[in-house]
Amino acid sequence: MKRRAGGTALTIIAWALGILFVFPVFWMVLTSFKQEADAYTDTPTFVFAPTLDQYKLVFDSGLGPYLANSLIATVVSCLLVVAFAVPAAYALSIRPVKGTKDALFFFISTKMLPVVAAIVPIFVAAQQINLLDNVWALVLLYTGMNLPIAVWMMRSFFQEVPAEVLEAAKIDGAGLRTELTKVLLPMVAPGIAATALICAIFAWNEFFFAVNLTAINGPTVPVFLVGFITSEGLYWARLSAAATLAVLPVVIVGWIAQRQLVRGLSMGALK
Repeated sequence: MKRRAGGTALTIIAWALGILFVFPVFWMVLTSFKQEADAYTDTPTFVFAPTLDQYKLVFDSGLGPYLANSLIATVVSCLLVVAFAVPAAYALSIRPVKGTKDALFFFISTKMLPVVAAIVPIFVAAQQINLLDNVWALVLLYTGMNLPIAVWMMRSFFQEVPAEVLEAAKIDGAGLRTELTKVLLPMVAPGIAATALICAIFAWNEFFFAVNLTAINGPTVPVFLVGFITSEGLYWARLSAAATLAVLPVVIVGWIAQRQLVRGLSMGALK
C-alpha cells in the first residue's frame, strides 16, 4: 500500500510539473487565436470567439524571407556540424592519440567565451569578407557554435560501441572507411540524430548573432519576432501567433524524430 501510494504521489507531482511547464506554451497558442482587445484584458479571457486574423497579419508582415533564412542557416549548419563532428569524434574516441584530452578541452573552452566579447571582431571580419547582412555568415557562425557540443556528444556515443564489434570487423578485413560507414555509423545513428536535433534547436533559436550581423537580407525568425515590440507597446495576440509559427517547425521535427532522440540520449544508460 505504501509503495502504491508513493507511486500515485509521484504520478501526481509529475503531472503537475508537466502542466506547469506546458501551460505557458498553451497560453501562447490560445492567445494567438484572440483579438488584441481580448489579449489585453486584465482578467485572463478563456471564452472568446477564435479568429485567424493574427496569423493572417503575421504572414502579411513578411514572414517568408525570415523563415527561409532560418531554414537555410539551420539545415546547412547542421549538415556541416555532422560532417565535421563525426570524423572528429571517431578520431577522439575509437583511435585516440596523445593530446586527446587537450583537444577536447580546447573544443569545450570555446563555449566559455562570452559571445558579446567577440561580436566586434566578428562584425569587422564579416564586413571585410562581404558577409555582413548575409545568411551564410550565420551558417558559418552556427557551425562553429554547435561543433564543440556535437563533438563531445558524438564522442560519448562512439565510446559506447563494444570493442568486440570493431575487432570482428577488422578480422573480416574491414578498412578504416568500411569500419566507419558500415559498422559504426549504423550503430550510433540514433546518437547522431539526437545531436543534429539539439544543434538544430540551438541554431533555430539563436538571436544575438542574427540581430547584430543582419539587417535586411539575412535576418532570421527570432529577429522577426522583435518587430512586434514597438514603442506603442506589445501586440500580444500577433506576437503569440508569430511565436507559435516560429516554434512549429522545431516541434514537428522533434515529434518526427522523437524515437531516435530518446534512443540517442539514452545510449549508454543501460548495459
